[in-house]
Amino acid sequence: MDNDRTSDADRAAGQCGGSNEELAYRLQQQRLTAEYGRYALQTHDIPALLQEATRVCAVGLHSNLCKVMEYLPNEGQFIVRAGVGWKPGVIGHARTGADTASPAGYAFETGEPVISNHLASETRFRTPALLVDHGVRRAINVLIQGDEGRYGVLEVDSTTEGGFNDADLAFLQGFANLLGVTIERQRGEEALLSSQAQLREAMAHQKVLTREISHRVKNSLAMVAGLLSMQMQSASEPSLRRALNDARARVMTIARVHDRLWRADEVKVISLASFMTELCEQLRASAAPGQTISDEFALVRIATDQAVPLALLANELITNALKYAYPDGVGDVQITIKPIGPEQLRLTVSDNGQGLPPDFDAGDSDSLGMRLITGLGQQIGGRSQWQDAQPGTRFILDFAAQLHPVDD
Repeated sequence: MDNDRTSDADRAAGQCGGSNEELAYRLQQQRLTAEYGRYALQTHDIPALLQEATRVCAVGLHSNLCKVMEYLPNEGQFIVRAGVGWKPGVIGHARTGADTASPAGYAFETGEPVISNHLASETRFRTPALLVDHGVRRAINVLIQGDEGRYGVLEVDSTTEGGFNDADLAFLQGFANLLGVTIERQRGEEALLSSQAQLREAMAHQKVLTREISHRVKNSLAMVAGLLSMQMQSASEPSLRRALNDARARVMTIARVHDRLWRADEVKVISLASFMTELCEQLRASAAPGQTISDEFALVRIATDQAVPLALLANELITNALKYAYPDGVGDVQITIKPIGPEQLRLTVSDNGQGLPPDFDAGDSDSLGMRLITGLGQQIGGRSQWQDAQPGTRFILDFAAQLHPVDD
């Protein structure tokens, strides 16, 4: 539906100088989607879910306006149910047309997303008065729909020049799919919690919908990984191809970690050994011939909020070691997570390779991988250090964790 989907971000991604910013932008979108999926499973208030969705989507698309519009069948128009950036009196009151002559109405009636990057010269649709009143220059609309029917439209607006593109659309459509399932889950729970018998049915129903949410989040992540792969194939500069491939691998790691959590129904706490062993098996499957990974993990359960960044950190460390420690491509990387005191764990990742450069300083590194390692270590709340293993390199992270015994 868009007649101009080329944005400044697209052009920047084609140049090595802008690749890091574009990749960080897309990775942030997927992190926001995964975090909202977890929030949706823990929240039982539809207005709060809608409001948080608009906040997250505005952040994800670097825009100052976002809204959820619910379709009112008896009135044949939309009402603004939640939003950020709008003038007082808009949320819960403002109504807009739902006919196909408006961008939101077209998206709702046809199911096709609408990108309007130049509203001032738009000839396909009329520009709603609400957007004109707020100085909106560009907008993107996607349908919110669940298995039971259509709810409304999710719209992100911006008062700045620029252009939304296909990658932005993939993020927003995936988010709208997640929101549609979340709304249905909430409505289903409200209906089923009317009796004790219905409560048991609601729990089973929620379990199914949890898997569906996980499936859709994973699909959204896979969609972005596919877009990064397409960009990598079209890039001619080796450094940009490597950066895009690294970003694609990180997105797929997040998808696998997220999928593993919900498949195991481990929402609050997770078996550390089982979780990390599965991650290592996936890394072994993708390792080159002659590369091996040795592991040993404590038989404890830890909070999933801590397990997720821990897994991403381990993935980054092991991947880096396999890539850089052994120039001939043959060698072993060892990872352990062991208790070192009450409610204290130590992550160790080491190799027997060529070691760190003499002037190595993790704090001054411009490498995206090193910045991720530092950031994830801080997110876990740990104290990290790099050591010369003579031979090889050793990374140590000591961190506090509330430990739970593994069930028999």
